[in-house]
Amino acid sequence: MSIIDYYNEIKERLINNEIIKRAKDYSKNKSDLNTYYEVGKMLSNAGKHYGEGIINKYSVKLVKEVDKKYNVTNLKRYRQFYYMIEKGAPLGHQLTWSHYRELLPIKDINKIKYYINQSINRNLTKRQLMDIIRNGEYERLPENTRNYSLEKNISKIEDYIKSPIIIKNSFGISDISEKVLQRLILEDISSFMNELGEGFSFIDNEYKIKIGDRYNYIDLLLYNIKYNCYVVVELKITELKKEHIGQIETYMNYIDKKLKRIDHDKTIGIIIVKKDNNFIMEYCSDSRIIKTTYKII
Repeated sequence: MSIIDYYNEIKERLINNEIIKRAKDYSKNKSDLNTYYEVGKMLSNAGKHYGEGIINKYSVKLVKEVDKKYNVTNLKRYRQFYYMIEKGAPLGHQLTWSHYRELLPIKDINKIKYYINQSINRNLTKRQLMDIIRNGEYERLPENTRNYSLEKNISKIEDYIKSPIIIKNSFGISDISEKVLQRLILEDISSFMNELGEGFSFIDNEYKIKIGDRYNYIDLLLYNIKYNCYVVVELKITELKKEHIGQIETYMNYIDKKLKRIDHDKTIGIIIVKKDNNFIMEYCSDSRIIKTTYKII
């Protein structure tokens, strides 16, 4: 194939894509992604035949003959996109080119797959995808979760609980008490539940229970639809302590006895602390209890 053959094929693909985008808005995402993949593939092949400088030559002509957006930077992005898909990243037509552009700087293919799947499953906008990448959501997953094959079904609720949990301090409060921490969470409860993982729904805060002749209050009571169980959340602004284990275990057993139906799974407990203490969890015999830390931004 000659140099002009590569160019004319690339030019034709890009022009056809522009026509489709104007005429059929509903299919423009699919057309964009397919076009940029094919163009990236041709640019890769042309580079193998004629060297890296061919992109510069093509760009000069495309900017003049098609559209100024087909500059060197964007042509290199198309080629990089092709390489990313060839490495195994899913070509999800539910996503836009803007989503994929945010993923191009990432080198780890498993990390890319994670963010693509999250974008599709959670219907993330480009801005929301940028936020979870910037907040290092993938890096805050448990290490064993990051090592799973993405095709494998994750069976435990703790597999997608991040550490640390990111909590936004929209009020700029400097003196953080447990009440303040709860208030910050409630201000953006949907983001908080996304930090915990999939399938969480909010029931109540300061959920009142009576043990003996005394009332106690569960910081947050949630329900997880995916795992079919209640979730007790306790907030601590200190290091994890052994008494935290006993407290949340009592609350979990109460919910199991008073609220849990026979078709529900056993209640899960999540302790969110300021500072970790692995020695405490090492001697915790209740596998239903999960601990993580928080970070206020």
